[in-house]
Amino acid sequence: MKVEVDSFSGSKIYPGRGTLFVRGDSKIFRFQNSKSASLFHQRKNPRRISWTVLYRRQHKKGITEEVAKKRSRKSVKNQRAVVGASLELIKERRGQKADFRKAQREAAVKADKEKKKAAKASRKAEKAKLAGAQGQAAKISKQQAKGAFQKVAATSR
Repeated sequence: MKVEVDSFSGSKIYPGRGTLFVRGDSKIFRFQNSKSASLFHQRKNPRRISWTVLYRRQHKKGITEEVAKKRSRKSVKNQRAVVGASLELIKERRGQKADFRKAQREAAVKADKEKKKAAKASRKAEKAKLAGAQGQAAKISKQQAKGAFQKVAATSR
């Protein structure tokens, strides 16, 4: 049993069905029914008629079982150094235990606190030293610093 294909719609034509049209240049066209023959003779585009095979193929209709799953690329992971840490340092730290890293972190925080405390104490000592030097000098008010004292002294003469 030879099954032909409709020249317009692309559907199957079983033996004993359809019509045959031979154009002037001897090209043969087969049609399943008068509907597809009529549309062909009206020079309709089968890609724009929704029930034809060409339309369904163009608009990706009903081919879910044929479509193979798209293969996604697997990203290749490379280890790189980060700014401030070389690759060797990163690998070394990865090999360390969590409690060891925690102890290191706490020691670093403690050292930082001590450093800040020392800096604060030195600033306080510096401030006390400056205050002692100013205390020995004559204490003047803000207005006197602005020049009020000089005006008073000038008028009293």
